[in-house]
Amino acid sequence: MNRMIFVNLPVSDLAVATDFYTGLGFDLNAAFSDADCSCVVVSDTICVMLLTRARFADFVVGAVGDASTATTSINCLSTQSRQEVDDLHHRALAHGGKPWKDLMEQGPMYGHSFTDPDGHVWEVLHMDLAAA
Repeated sequence: MNRMIFVNLPVSDLAVATDFYTGLGFDLNAAFSDADCSCVVVSDTICVMLLTRARFADFVVGAVGDASTATTSINCLSTQSRQEVDDLHHRALAHGGKPWKDLMEQGPMYGHSFTDPDGHVWEVLHMDLAAA
């Protein structure tokens, strides 16, 4: 069985968030999207569920966190190459994301990070396993 990951994120403006993630090159799954949610397909096993803050509140106990004021999670996505790290980081900034931490290069690891328009943190990382 292939397990899947569904990253659920509360967003303040669904259209802006959807444009950001599709601008990274990810597809929208219209069958699982509606006026309160966009299902963004990152890979066959990873989807990012963008939910309006009101819809997200239906799934949580307590208050909905605000990633624009505090880091609520760090999502890390692997890449096939250093170039893909650079490309994703560039596309993120071009589509309304903000830089988060400086470029990281440690031995076989090469990565960069950014936040989406709501402040959710994403790292993109390439690890050269042959060099590890």
